[in-house]
Amino acid sequence: MLNIALFGPPGAGKGTQSKLLLERYNLTYISTGDILREEIANQTPLGKSAKNIIDRGGLVPDEIIVQIIEKKVIMNLDSRGILFDGFPRTVVQAYILEGLLLKLNSSLTCMLSLEVPTEELIDRMLERSKTSGRADDNLEVINVRLQEYENKTKPVMDFYKKKGIFYGINGVGNVEEIFANLCNTIDNTMRHDYFNVVLLGKPGSGKGTQGELLAKNNNLVYISTGKLLRKEIADRTELGMAAKPYLERGEIAPDEIAIKLIERELERNSTSSGFIFKGFPRTIVQAYILDGLLRRVNSKVSLMLNLRLSTLDSIKRLHHRAQTERARPYDMTTDLILNRLEEYEKKTKPVIEYYKKQSVFFEVDGEGSKEEVNTRLQDAIRRGIREIRVSKT
Repeated sequence: MLNIALFGPPGAGKGTQSKLLLERYNLTYISTGDILREEIANQTPLGKSAKNIIDRGGLVPDEIIVQIIEKKVIMNLDSRGILFDGFPRTVVQAYILEGLLLKLNSSLTCMLSLEVPTEELIDRMLERSKTSGRADDNLEVINVRLQEYENKTKPVMDFYKKKGIFYGINGVGNVEEIFANLCNTIDNTMRHDYFNVVLLGKPGSGKGTQGELLAKNNNLVYISTGKLLRKEIADRTELGMAAKPYLERGEIAPDEIAIKLIERELERNSTSSGFIFKGFPRTIVQAYILDGLLRRVNSKVSLMLNLRLSTLDSIKRLHHRAQTERARPYDMTTDLILNRLEEYEKKTKPVIEYYKKQSVFFEVDGEGSKEEVNTRLQDAIRRGIREIRVSKT
């Protein structure tokens, strides 16, 4: 779970950068300021209680903040992670956040602080006051808010510095430059906080198409051993030539070859947020191998998704693919197709049982359009994350 606290004084640009970070990392957004303003606009009891405090530039009591955040977190248990904007603002709130995330068997990945000189902060907020309509955007309140930040919020820096997850980011410059600095820092801090998905299914079930879509939609790196091996063969590398006879017969290449390819991809993408594994593991031995490979980077399989497809539909799809430019050598005859399906029944089905015992297994209907199947897979990912976290709380 990738949990980020975006920190900085009023006017530092947290709102602008938050929108960009949410899109890039697919996170749930929790902004205490936005939630409170919504409560105020709706004139709820909570909003009325908070309005006078905010208008004076003060901080809303923790009792109110906790209720708001806990409700939001519980409503988004299936999220890939959370971006906190405007929280925690005090050391007390930092401890509160520790407790809230502990309930999810998680923790804060990093606190990022946008650092901007005071003079520029005042100029930014006065400029914003011309269009925002916010009562807290006037010089008197701005000074109060900055003083509040100095007195109460800066000690939070020391709290997270001691934990080794505080990072100061230059908040002066254009939006793109600041965003790039934020992303570089996040990517470097999440080296060992991977989210890993194994995608299985019969030959012809659409694993390749869906694997690439899932990787794109979830900011993950797609690792297809078959695709990697085909490139090795095309490039006539030593690994490719060793694997070629196996692939031509529709059989599984030796594990030593797959290990080298996966090790290389893990190393090349060490700063990624996680991986989609397609075509590996296909045997129980490979399942143990993948566990070992991921353990080396202090990670593990997060979810295993199985695309369910009938044998008849699998044969039909492979026959159809044989007539296209996407044809594989093992699609060309009925004997080769049946050989692959037999390999799957003997060697890959036990892998499903292996992951079922780990409670990370989820099955999805592979019938329908590409978009329909992808929607089901995305739902399964959200459901899987939620169930796993609930089971750990």
